[in-house]
Amino acid sequence: MDERYDRQMLLPEIGPEGQERLAQARVLIVGVGGLGSPIALYLAGAGVGTLGLVDGDRVSVSNLQRQVLYDSSSAGRPKAEEARRRLLALNPGLQVNAYPVFLTSENADRLVGDYDIVVDGCDNFATRYLLNDTCIRLGKVYVYGAIRAFDGQVSVFNYQGRYSYRDLFPDEAGLLALPAPPKGVVGVVPGLVGCVEAGEVLKLITGYGEVLSGKIWQIDQKSMESYTILL
Repeated sequence: MDERYDRQMLLPEIGPEGQERLAQARVLIVGVGGLGSPIALYLAGAGVGTLGLVDGDRVSVSNLQRQVLYDSSSAGRPKAEEARRRLLALNPGLQVNAYPVFLTSENADRLVGDYDIVVDGCDNFATRYLLNDTCIRLGKVYVYGAIRAFDGQVSVFNYQGRYSYRDLFPDEAGLLALPAPPKGVVGVVPGLVGCVEAGEVLKLITGYGEVLSGKIWQIDQKSMESYTILL
């Protein structure tokens, strides 16, 4: 094993066997912006063997306040391809697949079907419903995360075939009809939430801890109060 993983292999919950599971895992990250940046960085650092990056957007200067995968030289370039370059610089032993497209009903089955776990780094309800339904249809676990202003939440859907994004938000038509939420966010919030999402992926792959299935973890960064509620 690469010595870069020594510190986590010292943990009996991971060890060499868990590290080998990480090396064999295939994880798709949909959206490599504010949430996707810490998700991708920590999964790459941990040695998840194959990462897929889905994002049809390009880097803008206004992204750099929170999207820590990128730097000023990335402005104007495709996010998925820039993210791939950065992750391979961090850990060149990985397979990183860049998909510079948005997830749609036409490509969802093809993209999701090649991976074991799908992680939510997106920023809109429509994509989350599409992710949820595709994961259920293909039998994939969906790690969900969302942020707004100073708040964030995380859950795990379709783990052992249980619970769904639709259990949290059953009224798709009503939710999609709402005005778009304000885009303001303090940069550390997607960092906090994305790290929790990455942690759930590590638990799913290696088997340690208790997965956030049937529960929603929420945090208010202003007060640093966090709590977990049951679905």
